[in-house]
Amino acid sequence: MNVAVPKETAPGEHRVAMTPDIAGRLVKSGLQVTVETGAGAAAGFLDDAYRAAGASIAPDANSLYSSADFVLKVQRPNAAEIAALPKGSALLAFLFPLVNPGDAAALAARGVTAFSIDMLPRISRAQGMDALSSQSTVSGYKAVLFAADALPKFFPMLMTAAGTIPPARVLVLGAGVAGLQAIATARRLGAVVTGFDARAATKEQVESLGASFVSPPIAAEGAGGYARELTAEEQATNRDALTKSVAESDVVITTALVPGRKAPLLITDAMVRAMRPGSVIVDLAAEAGGNCEGTQPGEQVTVHDVHVLGPRNVPSSMPQHASQLYAKNLHALFTHLVKDGKLVVDMSDEITRGVCITREGAVVHEGVAKLTAGGVA
Repeated sequence: MNVAVPKETAPGEHRVAMTPDIAGRLVKSGLQVTVETGAGAAAGFLDDAYRAAGASIAPDANSLYSSADFVLKVQRPNAAEIAALPKGSALLAFLFPLVNPGDAAALAARGVTAFSIDMLPRISRAQGMDALSSQSTVSGYKAVLFAADALPKFFPMLMTAAGTIPPARVLVLGAGVAGLQAIATARRLGAVVTGFDARAATKEQVESLGASFVSPPIAAEGAGGYARELTAEEQATNRDALTKSVAESDVVITTALVPGRKAPLLITDAMVRAMRPGSVIVDLAAEAGGNCEGTQPGEQVTVHDVHVLGPRNVPSSMPQHASQLYAKNLHALFTHLVKDGKLVVDMSDEITRGVCITREGAVVHEGVAKLTAGGVA
């Protein structure tokens, strides 16, 4: 089996799907590994490191894809990349098929067996494969650095000859992996931190990091560790409870997402208006529509004298460690799917069933198939 790793083509994407360390492991297991030249350069992994690990270097994407049996990527392939995938090959990447069902249909038509790591079920034996969590760790950490850079204040309390500087007050909305990492990072920088989550069960986790917790009037415990989607009325009730906390904060970091759906609105224009001039909002849900009413994806804008940041693809801003984490996640899932050098698609297995999107020319994931014209195989 030839495992192929292309250079990412999505604008601004600096991660790579395989590090030299993982390439060496696959080569030692008897697999052939081919990496497109320059694939890891933006993340600090040069071609020579892959060669030293036993991988071959393809001079361009066409030569890479022509002999590929199993392709590992970060971002979903574009139309040209789908067309270049050999019939009968396999693909593993962030496909987000519930948002991009057309890609699933195209991959099925191409005869590609496609696996989407973002569809991994949240069960204990899949924890080492959970790329959403590993990349959210990067996002939560980096969001605090974005905020500290934009805030015209210190984060920690300072006692100086010129007087005492009080610490910044940081509010983190959403206590998933990104939110908890943001809380921990803001605490390390010396801020006074408060956390909020619609899942009341996260209170203990927030407080264990030294932050206080704002309890939601309406809890939203959902399946798989995610929050369920609230009704418009329920969202409004929870927003009302946050109004005072938002107004008192120097920094608000929002992380709330509902898989496959538009991000819930947590901060209204009126709430932004009530914040102090110079305050900062970092909206990590910007690419999914944003948690803040004034967010512009990919931009930093000023709304009512408040700096609103809507960063895109935050993990790519720290590509070396993000790639290391992602590559380990992919390796864990890859070795679950490939046995003795052969792809084994066992649809009775919960992990395989969850991540397998297309197979034998059809869309086989039930949830995705409902969104395509092909139906379930």
